[in-house]
This record gives sequence, C-alpha cells and structure tokens, in this order.
Amino acid sequence: MMGLLVLLSLSIGVADFSWSGIFHSLINHSANSDSSLMLVSRLPRTIAIILTGIAMAVAGMIMQVVLKNRFVEPSMVGATQSAALGLLVVSLLFPASALLVKMSVATVSAVFGMMLFMLLIRRIPPTDYLMIPLIGIVFGGIIEAVTTFIAYQTETLQMLSVWQFGDFSGVLAGRYELLWLTGALCVLAYIIADKLTIVGLGDNIALNLGISKRQVTWLGVGMVAMMSAVVVVTVGMIPFIGLVVPNIVSRLMGDKLRRSLPAVALLGASAVLLCDIIGRSIRYPFEVPVATVFGVVGTVLFLWLLLRAPAER
Repeated sequence: MMGLLVLLSLSIGVADFSWSGIFHSLINHSANSDSSLMLVSRLPRTIAIILTGIAMAVAGMIMQVVLKNRFVEPSMVGATQSAALGLLVVSLLFPASALLVKMSVATVSAVFGMMLFMLLIRRIPPTDYLMIPLIGIVFGGIIEAVTTFIAYQTETLQMLSVWQFGDFSGVLAGRYELLWLTGALCVLAYIIADKLTIVGLGDNIALNLGISKRQVTWLGVGMVAMMSAVVVVTVGMIPFIGLVVPNIVSRLMGDKLRRSLPAVALLGASAVLLCDIIGRSIRYPFEVPVATVFGVVGTVLFLWLLLRAPAER
C-alpha cells in the first residue's frame, strides 16, 4: 500500500508532469523539465512526508511506553507546543541565527515542556488512564495560548501559523534534509527497543533485570523532544499521528517494540502520505494542509479509543 501511495504522491501536483519524460531522461542521460521537477519538488516532498510520518509515529510509541499510557503523544504532553514557543522566541531575539541553533533551542524547549508535564502528573495514579491525556491537552493549550499571545504582540502570527499547521507544499530540495536526523533517531529507538519494552513493564521489573529506568526514560524523552523539534522546524505540527498509529499497531501486534516498531513506522508514513494525497486532491489545484486532514481523522479515532477503552477494562 505504501508503494502505491508513493507513486500517487510523486504523480499528483499542479505542474505538468509525465513519467515518460522521466524515462526519456534516464535513457538519454540528460535532464529535462520532468526530471528537474521530480528531483527538486516531488521526490523531496514525498521523502519529507515519509520521514515525518515515521518520526511522529515512533515518537508517540516511545511516549506511550515511557508514560505507560496509551492515550498520549508529543502534541498531548506539550512537546510540539513548547518547541514552537522556543522557535518563536529565538526567531524574535536572534532572527539571523542558523537553522541548527533554532532547532537546538526548540529541542531544549520541548524537553523542558515535557519535564513540566511529567511533574504535573506525578500525583496522578497510573491507573487513571483518561486524566493524563486530558491534563496534557489543557497543558498544551496553555503553552499554545502563550505562544499565540507573544506572536500577536510582536506581529508574527503569520510566521507562527507556518509552524502550527503541518504543510508540505513548501518542501523543496535543500529545505527538508534536517528530517534525516529523525530517521537516525528512529534507528536508535529500534536499537534500544528491548530496554524501552522492559521499562514499560514497570519499575520493579526494570530494576530486577538491571535496566536503569531513569537513563532509559530520559533518553526516550530526549529523542521524542528532538523528533518533535525537527518536525516543527521543518514542516510544522501534525497532531494525532503518534496517538492513532501506535494504538492500531499495538492492538494488532502487541506491545513488544522490537517487533512492532517497523510496523509503526510503516503505518505512520502511509497514513501521512494518504492524508497528504487527500489534501492535494479534494480542492485541486489548491491544497488543504495535511495537519487539517489528519486532525479530522485523528480526532474521530481518538474519541473512539477513549469511548471504547472503559468497556475493554
């Protein structure tokens, strides 16, 4: 299915494009308008979509394991909102700073936001599955309100909207390469998948098996913060990927991360590809941001998960 979605993503667009021109370019070893369009726009956009879907889905899986709650994801614990706040502040104070500096500040802001959220939920019993995501939604809303107020006072609402709504229409060659860093972090998550699984089984089990819960937890939090920051800096926020995709995979394949992480990555990339294709098709030649499309689908699925969970328990 993902292979078909990739072909559709490469084929759909406003500019005139034909696969025959690509084949002629390959046979004659010469560039033409079709090959240039493919290399400059279509292929970078598709790669960015795939990397974003993989990163947010894996980040959501890590958050759910670390917090032992199936109803959380980076946008529900203040990670993406804190990253956007840090990005806005550094853009106002140091507008000429390099992209790497902005990404670093956004990562640190995301870590602080997640730390504050984890302090807020310390007194909540782990069995109260629904209270934690509700607190996270309120917490993220407060951070987003502060960010919007700062942007309103400094007349930077238009710049902020670029980070708040995930959109791939501006992705070109040279503007998405930071997302490869999230791919490396996903590989690292697969390497430490067994340790994350043990931490998710409980504190006593992790202690008996010689796993440092604190180290693994902070490593997971740092990875989630960096993934969220890179995605926000590059394409903007896309909610519910890290919530819906891991829940679907865990219901089908269980909670062993070594086995389920590849499926989470594949389904996350396919879901974002599908929503992006829908966004490009329903108002052609105009585009609906992928965050809007996935937000509608994700909201429905999230409510279904919330309403179904009590009956299962």
